Amino acid sequence: MPGWAGALAGLTAGGVALGLAQLVAGLFGPQTSPVIAVGDGVVDLTPAPVKDFAITTFGENDKTVLVWGVLVLLAVVAAVIGVLARRRLAYGMAGLAAFAVVGLVAVVTRPGASVVDVLPTLAGAAGGMWTLAWLLRRATVPAVSGAPSGQDRGEGLGDGERPAVTGAGGEAERPAVVRASGEAQTFDRRRLLTGVAGGLVVAGVGAVAGSRLAGSRAVDLARVNVALPAPATPAKPIPAGADLRIGGLSSFVTPNRDFYRVDTALVVPQVDPGTWTLRIHGMVDRPVEITYADLLRMPLTEADVTLTCVSNEVGGRLVGNARWLGVHMSDILRRAGLHADADMLLSTSADGFTCGTPVDVVMDGREALFAIAMNGEPLPVEHGFPVRQVVPGLYGYVSATKWVVDVKVTRFDRDEAYWTPRGWSAKAPIKTQSRIDVPSSGASVKRGRTTIAGVAWAQHKGVAAVEVRVDGGAWREARLADVPGPDTWRQWSLDWDATPGSHTLQVRATDTTGYTQTEQEAPPAPDGATGWHTITVSVA
Repeated sequence: MPGWAGALAGLTAGGVALGLAQLVAGLFGPQTSPVIAVGDGVVDLTPAPVKDFAITTFGENDKTVLVWGVLVLLAVVAAVIGVLARRRLAYGMAGLAAFAVVGLVAVVTRPGASVVDVLPTLAGAAGGMWTLAWLLRRATVPAVSGAPSGQDRGEGLGDGERPAVTGAGGEAERPAVVRASGEAQTFDRRRLLTGVAGGLVVAGVGAVAGSRLAGSRAVDLARVNVALPAPATPAKPIPAGADLRIGGLSSFVTPNRDFYRVDTALVVPQVDPGTWTLRIHGMVDRPVEITYADLLRMPLTEADVTLTCVSNEVGGRLVGNARWLGVHMSDILRRAGLHADADMLLSTSADGFTCGTPVDVVMDGREALFAIAMNGEPLPVEHGFPVRQVVPGLYGYVSATKWVVDVKVTRFDRDEAYWTPRGWSAKAPIKTQSRIDVPSSGASVKRGRTTIAGVAWAQHKGVAAVEVRVDGGAWREARLADVPGPDTWRQWSLDWDATPGSHTLQVRATDTTGYTQTEQEAPPAPDGATGWHTITVSVA
């Protein structure tokens, strides 16, 4: 059997294995998929600089790129396994078993893993092994009468293969293959290809059906059926002048569908609000456990808060503003009775991610919430349903835990959160920043009166001024939009008489403490990027 045939058989067997695993994972939850489990393991083991590069290069698509990378690697290995299996089937079985072990280890070491979580991997491995053996058997048929049985000759033949034999009519016969039993057999291309086609159908149906099963789980229905209580403390009305309504300028309220998402979850955790609980423990007088129903009965607060990812580059898009509804974290923590020397809240997500939040920030009176709603609807599943943290003024990795299920009251000198040992700062207040939205970088602008506009943010301090300059000239103060409070971003605009040529535009913001953005450029790591957003435009 030629090498390409073995590789094709291996690829098909790998596809069937993944398709069956996905199908079974659809019944038990996408987090049980071996591909997802291995991907999560890769995320956890990847060095921080590589993660930073992935987020910077691929943005919110970093997880998609990772999953495809895992699939490509599996495809290459599956092809190699098939090539080896054409010589001895035991080699192929051993290769598939080895990768099944890797998948099993990744699955069982996930937070909250149970015995049934291994079923998708086992089902996939069994299906892949059976498919590989079936294809290799199918691709060989008994040799025609008179096939040679002497010494192997010819190049490129596998163990036991025979060179092509020329029959009486001058036509080349298929090369004979001698099995261990001594029976001569030949390679049948047509039977292999039809078998591969059937295997690919099975793989595709399994993958699609599994995805649909996973997507139709009860969590989506539970979210739709949540009746949000009215807030005991409504947010202030958004001022009429909060949105300047300039084309291309980020809206004051970011729609849920457009809100950035950066987290470590390859598959969005599916958390049933009916079984969800939040546990508060550690350095407290009275450990507390709260259900979703308990949370809905508590006095709810509404707040407009802008969230920012620490990975956001200067001028980046990993920032958004929304109206949140939830319970003050401080109210629940006071119920538990914090110890005086506690200074850290180590929160844990349903998928095992951890986050360390300074206690003093949460308890200083700001609108730090265990949020249940976003822009008037229950939290989208990808943004933390049923409950997440929202803490104004801190980068997300130290404050905004999604799918939160556990809060350990502790100290920074005793515990570390997920990102801290990976080189990021333990505490990360958001840095005052500004961005030019209009015109876009590299745009061609018509000469004459032109609007330059963008957003600036300095959460929990507030933006006091925004300045713009052209081609390194004098700074000009921009017009500021109204805001309901200090925790949101602020739109700004400036009219500019554009003249022909290439021009450099820069922006900087000053917050209410009097601090003005520094010109010094710094990368996101370890505690947020700095510098002035600078773009170049051409005027015709």
